[in-house]
Amino acid sequence: MSTVPHSEPLIFNPFTPEFMADPYPHYAELRREVPVHEHPGGFWMLSRYADVDALLRSNLSVEQRHVAPGPFRDAYTNAGVTDEPRLKGLALLDRDAPDHTRLRKLVSKAFTPRAIYAMEPRIKALVDEALDGIAAAGGGDLVESLAFPLPFTVISRMLGMPPTDTKRMRYLTNVLMRSVEPTTDPEVMRAVEAADAELFGLVGEAVAWKRDNPGDDLLSQLIAVEDDGDVLSHDELVAQVTMLYVAGHETTVNLISGGTLALLRNPDQLDLLRAEPELIENAVEEMLRYDAPVHNSRRINLEPYHVGGFEIPPGSFILANLAGANRDEEFFGPDAEELRLDRENARKQLSLGGGIHHCLGAALARIEGRVAIGGLVERFPDLALNGEVEWNGLLSLRGAARLPISV
Repeated sequence: MSTVPHSEPLIFNPFTPEFMADPYPHYAELRREVPVHEHPGGFWMLSRYADVDALLRSNLSVEQRHVAPGPFRDAYTNAGVTDEPRLKGLALLDRDAPDHTRLRKLVSKAFTPRAIYAMEPRIKALVDEALDGIAAAGGGDLVESLAFPLPFTVISRMLGMPPTDTKRMRYLTNVLMRSVEPTTDPEVMRAVEAADAELFGLVGEAVAWKRDNPGDDLLSQLIAVEDDGDVLSHDELVAQVTMLYVAGHETTVNLISGGTLALLRNPDQLDLLRAEPELIENAVEEMLRYDAPVHNSRRINLEPYHVGGFEIPPGSFILANLAGANRDEEFFGPDAEELRLDRENARKQLSLGGGIHHCLGAALARIEGRVAIGGLVERFPDLALNGEVEWNGLLSLRGAARLPISV
């Protein structure tokens, strides 16, 4: 816990070595002292559970074009960033109603609960195969051997993606994820814009190929989906598929690696899960709460927004600190900073968003987390951490880049 003298105002500062190793003490300080935080960088940040929950459900805008002139917009302009949004601004994540409503309705017709639950046997087979590899090697890097390849393969197979350069796709999606980071580094921005364009082209080719070679898969269904004569245009389709591809694996990597690390650092809870394997569903909710795969979400208000005695002026970029809100003692009780797999209200975590932008792939992430972490714990009674965790250097998508284990 830092010892900032109270004469100096407390400022959200994620650019310290301590923050990357463990951001939660800083989140706790902000939540206690400046729960409605006007940052000198020109944005606002909310970190109390009630405030974040209300913001997520408020139907405020997610479209960055609504940010008013000021330091936040200037920083982007000075970095040479255009207003041209990622994926042409057509992905569900980046649209307000009524566009969002229309797109979500069309995508949901193909991405159904039935299609998701039908994947479970395939997910189990992939996990078993990965665990065999870990057993043969006596351990290794959990990110490389299980947490990354599982969701990446699952979403690729669900979509029915034609053979593509998966290494290149992995690199490009990783670069694209930096677009949700609070950065104005011109070099990073240019790299993101180049990755965005290349990924749009690659997925566009896959969509064109699939039109001529339809199959029993999600991509074919998205091409065919129709609602009262309304269909997805080519660009809309490419944007949704890329979003499913990127969001469909990057966040689950953090759930599997972060959940496993939480268990290894809390051996009493690991023992509890071994003793009561039926706790796994609630355990996944608690892991999502304890270490959120996505730390922040954004909203932009078109009217003055009132919260905690403050009036946030229109056109403000408001960060919802999901990870901090998930550990709010006011909501989760005095042990909110602790991992407790049998926590009764764990499912109230905000990691999967809320309101109209609630995570479309929430059910899939839960299945992957349950099967992967449950399988790992059941298979390896001697599962242990085997070295230092290396972090990925991201703020909003903070997670392990390398998690060495021995079995």
